[in-house]
Amino acid sequence: MRPSLTPAAAALDLLCVLAFVAVGRAEHHGSNILSGLAATAWPFAAALLAGWLIARAWRAPVWIVPTGIVVWGVTVVGGMLLRVLGGGGTQLSFVVVTALFLGATMLGWRAAALLVGRRRRTRRPGSRQAT
Repeated sequence: MRPSLTPAAAALDLLCVLAFVAVGRAEHHGSNILSGLAATAWPFAAALLAGWLIARAWRAPVWIVPTGIVVWGVTVVGGMLLRVLGGGGTQLSFVVVTALFLGATMLGWRAAALLVGRRRRTRRPGSRQAT
């Protein structure tokens, strides 16, 4: 991935975290999604930042291994730890749902980006691809 795309990769990871929080708030708080979005998201957003720093994700933000795995793992574990320190709950079901949702989205967009990039590299100029 070109370095100029690094901000987009960081934004996609943050979007994954915000989507997770928004879905959770909608499920548990009904129509009052936005009021506590920041309070619920901050532990995971802070852990996401830590994950990016630990993985040095700006070097290869689209790679699943090691970048995506490290960023995902630190986001889940760090988010849970910060949540506990902030007085929030971390029931096992919540940890599992968090890990699954963030894994599917944070690793999923990377897999899609790699597939698109691979497809673009294998195309030859002037050749026609079936759609």
